[in-house]
Amino acid sequence: MTVDMSKGTNNGDGDPGTEPPAPVDARVRRRSRSAVARSASGDRWLTVLIGLVLLVVGVGVTLLSYGVFGVARAGRPLLDPIMLDTVAAEPLLWRVVAIVGGVLLAVFGLTWVSRSVRPEPRPDVVLNGGTGTTIRVSSAAAGEAVASQAETLPGVARARARLVGATAAPALRVTLWLADDADVRAVLARLHDEVLATAGASLDLPSLPVAVRLELERPQPTPRVA
Repeated sequence: MTVDMSKGTNNGDGDPGTEPPAPVDARVRRRSRSAVARSASGDRWLTVLIGLVLLVVGVGVTLLSYGVFGVARAGRPLLDPIMLDTVAAEPLLWRVVAIVGGVLLAVFGLTWVSRSVRPEPRPDVVLNGGTGTTIRVSSAAAGEAVASQAETLPGVARARARLVGATAAPALRVTLWLADDADVRAVLARLHDEVLATAGASLDLPSLPVAVRLELERPQPTPRVA
């Protein structure tokens, strides 16, 4: 479950949350999506593009076979004799072209697969420590600090946090395992006011998109006594 950590405002009539929220910058919105889950937009767009190309080719071949572009053209062989004569005149050249094309397709496929299965990047945070000094906070250290502080909240049994996204625009993904008697509203309020506010200030990130996933902590099974 993804939780929106923004708070409602009072409109003066005693009804909180009725005032429309301020518009969110598009860059922050994209970072918020990366906090929820790893983006697969590149793979989707490439798949759609390949599908459209294959669809256009298939429709074109179907129209050609039904004689839409002329009955004589539909009755001609798939490979034009002129093309066959051109290939036969320079067999070595066209073999090299076929080999190079196959290698390029193989490299493209392997690149696509490696990009899809590679681990999600965990960016470090670079802080300005003064003139000529930079402080680098590792992603693991930042996540462990947030998780450790979140585990101190009442009702939280375990916590896990990790920084995701790009180095220049990181986002935070938090998972909380709650006890059976946990007050979810109180946990989220204290998480927002104490843990996330401290993390944003410590990492010098005024806008830090956060996605929170809530899980119910499973009780440990009671050992049986023989």
